Amino acid sequence: MASEGVTRLLAELSAGDSSAAEKLLPHVYDEMRALAASFFRQQPANHTLQPTALVHEAYLKLAGGDGDAWESRKHFFDVAAMAMRQLLTDHARRKATLKHGGRATRITLTDSDGALVRPEDPAGPGAGSDLDVEALDAALTKLSALDPRQGRIVELRYLAGLTTQQAADILGISERTVRLEWQTARAWLRRELAG
Repeated sequence: MASEGVTRLLAELSAGDSSAAEKLLPHVYDEMRALAASFFRQQPANHTLQPTALVHEAYLKLAGGDGDAWESRKHFFDVAAMAMRQLLTDHARRKATLKHGGRATRITLTDSDGALVRPEDPAGPGAGSDLDVEALDAALTKLSALDPRQGRIVELRYLAGLTTQQAADILGISERTVRLEWQTARAWLRRELAG
């Protein structure tokens, strides 16, 4: 379905038409599944939440919202990425709480394109880059409060796995700006996560 058709269904959903949620799902499911898959590339192999479950939980959260005003298809997927991040963080917190004393779920920040640790770091890719989801979420929340655009760039580039071009298109800024902001955000997050 064309972007305009999805936007129309989102407008119907915003207006309270419950049947619009049913009509919308087949048109956004594949893209939401791809978004979830990109999140799971950053997760441990033994993660107990599956991408399909993440898509369904996020969709229920988005489509079941009371009076959410969806501006466009882009806005919907922007919010979907944030919802997935929050669901993964909540899942990690619940899992850590259930364990005796809790041990946070670990993720490694070594993705070559969206890495928070530069491959050219002397200690090598991934050196010192093992951290828990809660620490990353807290640091990203703090960064977003300081600089919302940099926070969104980290969500889009690292968490959602989008390219510089894709992130630039979503944010309506140049690729060069995304690259510069991404470098600044990575440096800030490395410093914040190092304590």
